[in-house]
Amino acid sequence: MQITAVAALFSDLPEIELTGWVERGWVLPEADDSGWVFHEIDVARVRLIYDLRHDMDVTEETMPLVLSLLDQMYELRGRLRAVLQAVEAQPADVRQAILQSISR
Repeated sequence: MQITAVAALFSDLPEIELTGWVERGWVLPEADDSGWVFHEIDVARVRLIYDLRHDMDVTEETMPLVLSLLDQMYELRGRLRAVLQAVEAQPADVRQAILQSISR
């Protein structure tokens, strides 16, 4: 998806504002000969930033901190999911021992 199409998904998101988000590194679309290419994950990130900026009034100065914290949270969720899968792959007695250990 090109930048014009992404901006068009939002009634009040000027392309110049979206360009600024990319230039600040808040959104990281792929670059090719025709310009930036936004994949589904990039569009989801644009939606998040749009909501933070337009609906929640997060300031431009605060946005890098908010995005960093959200990125850390999503990374942690992924790691916890991997730990859960590893625990679920263990024999029942090991799973029970782990459950007892963390329930204290």
